[in-house]
Amino acid sequence: MAELAFRDGVMDRIKLREPRFDEHAYLFVLSALEFCQGRLTERRHITGRELAEACRDLAIQRYGVLARMVLEHWGITQTAHIGDVVFTLVELGLLMSQPTDTKEDFVGVFEFSDAFDRNYPWNAAPAA
Repeated sequence: MAELAFRDGVMDRIKLREPRFDEHAYLFVLSALEFCQGRLTERRHITGRELAEACRDLAIQRYGVLARMVLEHWGITQTAHIGDVVFTLVELGLLMSQPTDTKEDFVGVFEFSDAFDRNYPWNAAPAA
């Protein structure tokens, strides 16, 4: 898969509005949106929960045991941050939302410590 990149000036606009997250965080969330759509039988609106879970799954698929560390390096340490990234992109007209969509849809979807540490697929193997 080709590496995504923003056009000149787009990241500057994003950073002015929401400087907490690395450019890769925004690009990753956009990739996770497409990843989520690819798992559906037909394209449709994605809920905050679905997108947060897609971010988790894509991070594990791409980065394996380093998934949590990579996301944290980009400034994403909780699912609420995924919502902050999404709504920054919405506010700048780079994504669209439904009137019922809120940042709160992303709050507490899962705990990073559970998703990337305790419940990591390798940890589910039976003990010898």
